[in-house]
Order: sequence, then C-alpha cells, then structure tokens
Amino acid sequence: MTFDKNLVETKMADMQAYLAELEPTLALGTREIVHDNFKLHTVERLFQLIVDCAIDINTHIIASSNLPAPDDYQSTFTTIGERGMLPDNFARRIAPSVGLRNLVVHRYGKVDIVRMVDDISHEIGQYRDYLRHIVEYLKKSD
Repeated sequence: MTFDKNLVETKMADMQAYLAELEPTLALGTREIVHDNFKLHTVERLFQLIVDCAIDINTHIIASSNLPAPDDYQSTFTTIGERGMLPDNFARRIAPSVGLRNLVVHRYGKVDIVRMVDDISHEIGQYRDYLRHIVEYLKKSD
C-alpha cells in the first residue's frame, strides 16, 4: 500500500475539529457533564471519534510501511512507537486510551460515569500531543 499523506492530513483535520468541539464541553467540569445526558453523550462521541481518527492514522502508517498488522487497536500506537514513528514513551502512554474508548463504546459492565468523564478529560490532551508528533513524522517522511 502506498502512503497517502492527504488521508493522514484529512484525519488530522478531523481530529482538530473534534478536539475544538470537545474542549469547551470538558471545560464545564465533570459535575455538569454527568448531570446532562446531551453533554455526556457529546463528550463520549467526540472522544470516540478522536481516538478512531488516531487509530486510522496509525493503521495507515503501519500498512503503508509494510509492517505486520497489530493484534488490536491499542497496539497500533506501540507498533509505530517501537519503530520511531512516534516517540516510544509517548506511544506507550497514549495506547491505553483505546481501552477507555472501548469502555465508552461498549459499556462493559457497570460504568463509573464520573470516573469515565474525568479520565476523558485527562486523556484528551495527549491527542493534541499526538497531532504534533504526527506532524513531525510527516516532515521526516517527506
């Protein structure tokens, strides 16, 4: 598969738009979000979309680099981190956010909504860093 820089840049633009939508809602605070289903579902969905865009970017980089497909979405971060496409320590830190995304999407068992929103608030900043790292990767690969 050939690397499609336009695809990556489109996904990055989508992520930036989702982050711009999500951050003002998160700024309202966990208490306000968890007591308003519209705000809660907005936070959940935008977080899912942000993580999904990153996974799409990761899988495209992996496939176009002819690397073996990882076993799961979380491993897409560590796979590109181990090969220097993202800083390895950063890749290992952000990878578990896929588990939070899965919790949001699949609602495994009873979910502590307050903790979930707090975790999303904590994790979301890493996706701004992720975008910066991908920009650096794109510059190196030109």
